[in-house]
Amino acid sequence: MTTNDPITLEIIQNSLQSAADEMFAAMKKTAMSSIIYEVLDMGTGILDAEGDIACSGAGIPAFIGVLDKAVKVIAAKYDKSGDIEPGDVFATNDPYYGGVTHLNDIVVAMPVFFEGKIIAWTANIAHNSDVGGMAPGSLTGDATEIFQEGLRLPAIKIISKGEPIRAVFDIIKVNSRMPDVLEGDVWAAIASVRIGTKRLTEIAEKYSSETFQAAMTHFQDYGEKVSRAELAHLPKGTFELSEEQDDGRIFNVKITITDDEFKVDLRDNPDQMPNPVNTSRDGVMVAAQMIFKSLTDPYSPANGGSFRPITLLTREGSVFHAREPAPIGFYYEIELRVYDLMWRCLAPHMDGKLAAGHFASVCGTFIGGIHPDTGRQYTIIEPQIGGWGASQGHDGNSAIFCGFHGETYNCPAEINEARNGLYVDRMELNMEPGGEGEFTGGRGIVMDYRVRADNGFLTAGYTRSKFPAWAVDGGQEGSSNYVEYRPSDGEPQRYAFVSGLQTKKDDVIRVVTGNGGGSGDPKRRDPDKVKADIRNGLITPERARDVYGVDA
Repeated sequence: MTTNDPITLEIIQNSLQSAADEMFAAMKKTAMSSIIYEVLDMGTGILDAEGDIACSGAGIPAFIGVLDKAVKVIAAKYDKSGDIEPGDVFATNDPYYGGVTHLNDIVVAMPVFFEGKIIAWTANIAHNSDVGGMAPGSLTGDATEIFQEGLRLPAIKIISKGEPIRAVFDIIKVNSRMPDVLEGDVWAAIASVRIGTKRLTEIAEKYSSETFQAAMTHFQDYGEKVSRAELAHLPKGTFELSEEQDDGRIFNVKITITDDEFKVDLRDNPDQMPNPVNTSRDGVMVAAQMIFKSLTDPYSPANGGSFRPITLLTREGSVFHAREPAPIGFYYEIELRVYDLMWRCLAPHMDGKLAAGHFASVCGTFIGGIHPDTGRQYTIIEPQIGGWGASQGHDGNSAIFCGFHGETYNCPAEINEARNGLYVDRMELNMEPGGEGEFTGGRGIVMDYRVRADNGFLTAGYTRSKFPAWAVDGGQEGSSNYVEYRPSDGEPQRYAFVSGLQTKKDDVIRVVTGNGGGSGDPKRRDPDKVKADIRNGLITPERARDVYGVDA
């Protein structure tokens, strides 16, 4: 029996949220990689029977928008063969087969059966430390095709009727340089979707399958209603922007906003590259969803209905819609570029809804080698924190993850030093010039890793290195992201992208993340704030005088 009682529907929706959060906690507490249990480079969600987002848990915003796309590919593939049964668990990591991101990110999904039919799906995604490929950590700028980036899981079944398919697990493990860690993280993901399935079954038993499904439909319809109501209040028109990137490419966007549509046109963009700086169309859709959510209803949970007004136009074979077998390892920097491109395009027209540019790079830093104490392979995978742009009336935040990587944490120095073969010598705010304005951009960081053994490696891929965070209303642009290799017996070397650089004992890898862009003419900054900045060591007296016209 179905009920449309709004109180019951709201209770069910909150129960779904609780289940998604419990899935997140289960995965966090059982994972083996610090990138998952400390950084929380993961996400969980509950999908309806068709694979649309019904409820998202905590985690990276860009990951929540992946799960529906992955589950729809899995469901379509196995519905045709009729090979979905209670207790089954599926996995994909391949962007050409529902994986959306790159091969390190494994999506695990489980159908929820009740009274003989699928009523929902539970799913999660997390970054795994090593899935094989030509380089430790499975990321390298030298890859020219996806086959070199690791083991591909093209929407496969890994658990059949509750029992693991041993051959699949053997294949997954033997392809990794860190097989025990990878297996442990996959089992953490399986535990997560299983606890979610258990909770959803309990909800359906309590309220009936019909009411359970009606609640998911109701909340998605409500999400669409809220989005369309807010869309009606946005400025209307067509907005365009072209922007040069660090590597010389020109990226272009055209956004048309009407009363009932948010259309993003990315067709006029460069062809896909032979190196791994491409992304999938689904990944670009995630970027569009994040901008749209920020402008319409940023504080409520996201669901499939929230994004129904979005139309996305891409060109297959372009950097934003790569064609197999293009490499895609650094997809996240390219999605960040289009995310920031849309942000910058719309910021002048949105009446203060969007701040100045932030450091806008994951600044993913991969350091690895053989641990000097255990003799085992280690790979540290560290997204970095940086400066956010100022907004109308507020300074930007310092030392925060980029917009694509929110709701995560930096790995504590104690964990890094205990688990990995390095020391963390330094972590402080970046005091380079940049981001000055009536309201200042937030500060990035300077972080030093000191390697403890020979025969290690460094791989990194940073953007916004040549062109720092953009400013608004007369503020000054921010500062650059870069990594500096400081050998113990040589001169420092500065990079934005570097792959497989050999390191040795006592070498230092210095990470420098950028300051956010400023807002407003610096000469209009409150002199008391400038003097407070001087006292707090955020600016020198000389620069305060030159930029702000304020004497200490």
